Amino acid sequence: MSHAVYELATLTLRLGTTPTAATAVEAWSRDPEAAGTLLGCWFSDIGALNELVVLRGFASEAEMSRERRRTLMAANPFGCADFLTRMDLAGYAPFPWMAPVEPGSFGPIYEIRSYELKTGGLQPTLAAWEKALPERTRISPCTIAMYALEGTPRITHIWPAASLNERSKARADAVSQGVWPPVGGPAWLMPQMKSGIYLPTAVSPLK
Repeated sequence: MSHAVYELATLTLRLGTTPTAATAVEAWSRDPEAAGTLLGCWFSDIGALNELVVLRGFASEAEMSRERRRTLMAANPFGCADFLTRMDLAGYAPFPWMAPVEPGSFGPIYEIRSYELKTGGLQPTLAAWEKALPERTRISPCTIAMYALEGTPRITHIWPAASLNERSKARADAVSQGVWPPVGGPAWLMPQMKSGIYLPTAVSPLK
């Protein structure tokens, strides 16, 4: 299924509530009033802890906006009101040439990286990634690369791996082979960057 836009929801939870919260997220996503498709539901393992990250795909920005409104107006968003200490919702558009996210077993390690961009940096970043990413994904796959539609200009990209060692080796190989980072890409990045390692919950279509 093709997705025009994605939402990345970061739910910060009370300690020990992740399994129950993940089940609630799945039910929320399957509600008859829900829009979009649940693609990923991961819990944080390295980095900021007690986070549940939910990736959903939407056919249009209008559909995502309707679902966003449902979430904001709900007394029990994601079915997690009893567990939530913070909820962050971010809308994204995929880099134009990226294939749609499809469920499957590609992990279980998922690294989610976000980089803030300098003013005017999105278009040159897209151009640099378009040239470099095909060679980079021959070393290891990229689940999705996307840019924020709201808030601080930034990109977020998700990389699966079978293990932390495999992820580290892929990054080292990409640098040593000269295929990554994209030529000219870092020139448009701000120092504000973050990365976290996440693992799929039992309900995640991306394993």
